[in-house]
Amino acid sequence: MNEDSRSTDWFGHPRGLTILFLTEMWDQFSFFGMRALLVYYMTKELLITQTHSSYIYGLYSSFVYFTPLIGGVISDRWLGRRRAVIIGGSIMALGHFLMAFPSAFYFALATIAIGNGLFLPSLASQINQLYAPDDPRKATAYNIYYVGINLGAFLAPFVCGTVGELYGWHWGFTLAGIGMVIGLFTYLGGSRYLPKDNGAAERRMEPETIARPRAKLEVYLLLLAVIAIVVIFRASYEQSGNTVALWADSGVNRQVTHSFSIPMTWFQSLNPLVIFLFTPVIVAYWTWASKRGRDAGSIGKMAIGGFVVGVSYLLLALIAHTTGDARASWLWLVLFFFVYTIGELFILPVGLGLFGKLAPLEFAATAIAAWFMAAFFGNLAAGLMGALWSVVSVPAFFVIAGGVAILSGALLFALSGWAHRIEIRASASASTDHDAIDAAALVADSRH
Repeated sequence: MNEDSRSTDWFGHPRGLTILFLTEMWDQFSFFGMRALLVYYMTKELLITQTHSSYIYGLYSSFVYFTPLIGGVISDRWLGRRRAVIIGGSIMALGHFLMAFPSAFYFALATIAIGNGLFLPSLASQINQLYAPDDPRKATAYNIYYVGINLGAFLAPFVCGTVGELYGWHWGFTLAGIGMVIGLFTYLGGSRYLPKDNGAAERRMEPETIARPRAKLEVYLLLLAVIAIVVIFRASYEQSGNTVALWADSGVNRQVTHSFSIPMTWFQSLNPLVIFLFTPVIVAYWTWASKRGRDAGSIGKMAIGGFVVGVSYLLLALIAHTTGDARASWLWLVLFFFVYTIGELFILPVGLGLFGKLAPLEFAATAIAAWFMAAFFGNLAAGLMGALWSVVSVPAFFVIAGGVAILSGALLFALSGWAHRIEIRASASASTDHDAIDAAALVADSRH
């Protein structure tokens, strides 16, 4: 860990967290700016059928989260996290600019996915290195980082979505590319506050200096089980940018006044808006519960998230059934995103933090990439589920989506007791490992 990054804090956390927060904010501005336009661009501009566009959306969204597995290994083994972020971000920016050209559509999607493979795990895996193993601030660091993700996601539909919808799709995609470039300059400008690749103590340490192995078979089995269940969850969760977006266009009355109708891309900003407003509330509650010995553990919290997201889809099913052929009020869609996002806050940032905390330092980027593998398979499943939109009724579709999310919550709940015990043991082991690493560094220093 870089000692300089701990010497002076910003907002109660290491300065490096702010740099990573802002870099990821601009990355997500570009990613969600493009995604807010993607389904509409395919169906309205490229005239691709809804079923075919759903397959493309699911395939693209899945490979965006598959490439990090390869990129994480490259980052850990060869490039180092800093160079991987710079190279990956540059490739992603190129892909977003290429989206402005219809003839380069498929090539542009592939370019973004490849760049994301290097960028995504290499950025997030630097968070853990900013803190000592026993630093209590680490428990909320990933939730704060997740707010940065969603700040960019909140701004993107308003900026890229509105410009693309009103003035031309290519202008919206160009703005997404500009956002990625700003993120790269932010990262480079704040690099002095970030952890160095392969710190001195880590290089000097021999494997036998660790009193107990950090990577236990039981931990890896837990992480694999979590990945499998989150795949199921994401099949439902990812409908918000696909079929829910289509319903916002065809099944929702977006008229506010005689002269103003809410642009359909704006609804995509409701999800990150709720995240800003309610992350502090939820984190404060978790802190309060932990101090009183009522912490449900990471998997317990994730189970709650699955149940709540399931309820949000069942709410849409009820509204769609009640309104029939008429358009539903846009207020119901606002309520959906509120409930849906509260559920998300219990599962996605918590899962990211779980993988970050349990990952061995030398495989940090690979472990974070493994978490995103759930998004890869989940988005493939979401694309297949989205194809049902043209086959079943709208209420039936939302019942299916809600049932899938509730199933994931039930499976996580069944896993929660075992997982909580593993998490406690892994935390104690990490503190022991940290002491051993410090001892190894002191011995090595004394020999020079």
